[in-house]
Amino acid sequence: MRRTARRHVLLVVENVSLARDHRLRKQASSLHAAGYEVTVICRRDPGNALPGVRVLDYPAPPDGRSHLAFLREYGWSWLMAAALTWRVWLTRPFGVIQVSGTPDIYFTLAAPFRLFGVTVVQDQRDLSPEVYVARYGGAGGLVHRLLLACERTSFRLADRVVTVNETLRAVVTGRGGLPDEAVTVVGNGPRLERVTPAREPRPGGATCCWVGLMGPQDRLDLLVEALARLVHECGRTDVRAVLIGDGESRPDTEALVERLGLRDHVELTGWLDEAGVFTHLAAADVGLEPNMGPEVSPVKVMEYMASGLPFVAFDLRETRALGGDGGRYATPGDVAAFAAAIDELTRDPGLRARLGAAGQQRVRDHVAWEHQEAAYLRLFADLLPLRAPGVEVPA
Repeated sequence: MRRTARRHVLLVVENVSLARDHRLRKQASSLHAAGYEVTVICRRDPGNALPGVRVLDYPAPPDGRSHLAFLREYGWSWLMAAALTWRVWLTRPFGVIQVSGTPDIYFTLAAPFRLFGVTVVQDQRDLSPEVYVARYGGAGGLVHRLLLACERTSFRLADRVVTVNETLRAVVTGRGGLPDEAVTVVGNGPRLERVTPAREPRPGGATCCWVGLMGPQDRLDLLVEALARLVHECGRTDVRAVLIGDGESRPDTEALVERLGLRDHVELTGWLDEAGVFTHLAAADVGLEPNMGPEVSPVKVMEYMASGLPFVAFDLRETRALGGDGGRYATPGDVAAFAAAIDELTRDPGLRARLGAAGQQRVRDHVAWEHQEAAYLRLFADLLPLRAPGVEVPA
């Protein structure tokens, strides 16, 4: 493993802005606070500024929905990120470059810098092959095999891989053939300051909330179908849902809401800034997570728990490992069971308060970023030792 005296870390994220990538914001802030010089390359956004961190951004390409549009979108982002990476190198060389997917194509951007002694870290959040199959099907096809090859190359080229849970760690060591010591698990919990005061039980109708980037893999179709069952079959006309976010699945979600007669019960707000999201979470009673990926550690669930919101989710390995007793779980893919869990929580303010308090305690004790960043900073202390006096890395 290469080591360098340069205490400059370059963080490059694929086709998303720093303003919308809360994991990257936490990583950059923690590295800066520990004494590293930090530069981020990402998509342009008015909210990209981060104290102490240099941000170089590029104009966002149009969002793609077809295969060809995705190629144009990610090709543009790769070219812009590559040009900015070389600009950084020529003006202020870095000792570590961390690239974040998906898809796993930025190993091609990072690889040349290994020739200059730069250490490469791969921050693996999602699995590109699984995301592709969730969107388009085609498991075992040409594109799926190509994504597996890119993923494997990304793992093997990196000096270290960071991932968000033990399931993904097993994928990295299995499909990538890496030893255990080459992979570090760093969760993606909210900061402790995000844990809000305890909620008081509120009688009457309840508001449900979903927050995120709307993609096919998020399975908003299952959520809307569950809400339709709740309203039309269970007669819960006192329940409403607010869906916060934007993305390629928003038009389909809006059409499904209309088709299922839920216009008066479901609001789609579009993308909101952090303050707007927190305002809605504070006013909500139940968080919703219809994700069907067993390897996913849903950020939504962490945010719900920090806000004191009990949640309804499908009973998946990493979702349950993350959420513990903070919510109710339905059999994966069972829309009727999902609707029944919403019905139970929205009828019982006391149960909501107990589950919400359990979720908040779990964030305080295990999930919060303050419990995760120590492992992240130890990794960088090994790769890029700090020489500055008086700087300590958490044990």
